[in-house]
Amino acid sequence: MLRVLDIAILGLLMDRDHHGYEIRTQLRDRLGVSANVSFGSIYPALARLERHDCVEAVATHEPRISPLSTGSLSGERASLRSLRTSQGLGRRGRKVYRITERGREEFVALLADPATLDDSKNFSLRMALAKYLTPNLRVGLLERRRNDLVGRLAEVRTGADNEQLDVYARSVMRHAAQGVELDLAWIDSLLATERNNQTAFAQEAK
Repeated sequence: MLRVLDIAILGLLMDRDHHGYEIRTQLRDRLGVSANVSFGSIYPALARLERHDCVEAVATHEPRISPLSTGSLSGERASLRSLRTSQGLGRRGRKVYRITERGREEFVALLADPATLDDSKNFSLRMALAKYLTPNLRVGLLERRRNDLVGRLAEVRTGADNEQLDVYARSVMRHAAQGVELDLAWIDSLLATERNNQTAFAQEAK
């Protein structure tokens, strides 16, 4: 999980700087990383990335609110209390994280590393960030995933044809096979597009 979380965090920071709360929200809403990822996981990951010079923290300060004249004694007191509260909360500010040049290099290396490709959720995360890979690396990523799916399809088809299983168990295996077939069709469509991009990229490089 650590490497997957590192890839996700660095991928978000490739676009722009984020503070911790934004990272947690974006992991769930943009990248589809499990909603169970907590601040207890994110901040240690950010600290580890900072120690390895992959990210840097920048302290920012919240703007202070000026007191407003309300025209009444009770209103002035309420305004003063609000001002003191906002200044107290804003004194520390938020720590914003920024990716470093080393972090950018590490991100691309992790994203393209086949050793960290181990399940469908991991692959979905990589595809969500695939714009940062070259066409050649995207083709490699898709081909490895396709090979995994072909192997998985053979396994579930064997289960679907197993007469020793009852009708319900075989039904589940057939359903699983249909899901893998859909994934394969999606991968083949992506591969066709990326191979065209690969050819165009090679011609531009000449």
